[in-house]
Amino acid sequence: MVKLPPNFITTINQASLFSTHKPSYTMFIHHRKKAIVLIAVTGFVAVTILAFSPIQMQPEKFKNLKVLPADISFKQMDDTMDQFEVDLGIQCNYCHAHSRENNRKMDMASDDNKKKDIARDMMRMTNEMNRKYMANIPHADTVKVQLITCNTCHRGAAKPTDKSIGTGLNPHK
Repeated sequence: MVKLPPNFITTINQASLFSTHKPSYTMFIHHRKKAIVLIAVTGFVAVTILAFSPIQMQPEKFKNLKVLPADISFKQMDDTMDQFEVDLGIQCNYCHAHSRENNRKMDMASDDNKKKDIARDMMRMTNEMNRKYMANIPHADTVKVQLITCNTCHRGAAKPTDKSIGTGLNPHK
C-alpha cells in the first residue's frame, strides 16, 4: 500500500487554486478567433485552387471520331491528346475549334478548324506506315518500340523540320 504524505491533499488544493492553466473566457474567445481565421484561410485557399483547376468533364461518348476508335476511353483520349501536344508543341486550339455559342470553350467535335482534317490525315498516314512497314521489320521483338509517331518528323514543332536526324544534312536539297 502506498503511503501519502500528510500534506498531500493541501498541496494539490493549493496547486489548483494558483494554477495559470485554468480556462478563462478571454482564452476561449482568443482560441475561437484563431479557429475562425484558420477556417476562413483554409476555405479561401480551397476555393482559389478549385477556381484555377481545369475541370475535365468526361463525356458519355466521344462524338465525330473518324480515325480514333469509337470505344476509346477518356484516359486513352486524354493521353493521346497530351502526346499530340508534346510531339507537335501545340495546344488544343491548334486543331480544335472554339464553340460558336461560347468563344471561351472548345467544341472538340467540330470540324470547323481545317487543321483537324490534316491531323486526321497524318494519323492515317502513320497508322498505314506502321502497319505496312514497321510491323514487317524482321526483328519482331522490338516492333512496338519502332513505331512511327508524330514526333518522328515533327520533333516538338507544329510543322515538321526538313533536317534529317543525326547528320544535320538536308536530304531534300
